[in-house]
Amino acid sequence: MMYRIPIPTRRWLLAAMCAIPCLVHAAPLRITTEHSPPASMIENGEVVGRETDKVREMMARTGTDYKIEQLPWKRAFTMAQNEANTCVYSTSRTPDRDRLFKWVGPTDEADWELWGRADHAFPLRSLEDARSLRIGTANGDARDEYLRSRGFKVDPVSNDLVNPHKLLMNRIDLWAVARRPTTQMTQYDWSDRIVPLLVFNRVKVYLACNLSVPDALIARLNAALDEMRRDGTLSRLEKKYEHWNGTK
Repeated sequence: MMYRIPIPTRRWLLAAMCAIPCLVHAAPLRITTEHSPPASMIENGEVVGRETDKVREMMARTGTDYKIEQLPWKRAFTMAQNEANTCVYSTSRTPDRDRLFKWVGPTDEADWELWGRADHAFPLRSLEDARSLRIGTANGDARDEYLRSRGFKVDPVSNDLVNPHKLLMNRIDLWAVARRPTTQMTQYDWSDRIVPLLVFNRVKVYLACNLSVPDALIARLNAALDEMRRDGTLSRLEKKYEHWNGTK
């Protein structure tokens, strides 16, 4: 004789089964970033900045629960790659990285530049001219990967802002920098002694999310970003930091 589940029990089981996907989709996003002013930085104990504001606006428009934390870049990137419901910004999208994440963006673009001392004595007309030189990079970032894979002599550090000081002490010859074309670095005490010498690549940057993040959420976030682009919000947030000099 077949056992029939009582109706109240069936209703309870159905409700429980429906609740499971809801709980999965309701999991908050853990969003990581690095100290990279004015794109992302901590002020008064809160992560702020131009790219941070864009991310927060996308989360608000989609009703997404989230938390942002600032970490050393390699740790922030590795967490997003390996941990569920985790994203990282601002991440350069390269062919090698494309399959590792789900992508929201682009939120911005950047030039990859080689900077050197203003009194440097070597010619630098192309990237190939840097083949024999020591290049300071940030550990685990896309410029480090790009140069390392092409056989250049890279000297990585965990905090990219250590590199200008290494440059001034002649511990490296060049510094690989990612910079928006319109961004100046006049807020630093070394800004008159270290100058851009060569642009060697241009990339678009994104919020890169772990493959576990639902496709539907990625689609909503991209739709929110498109809406922000159309209604002028992106331009407004960029202008907010247009004259940022590190003293605010």
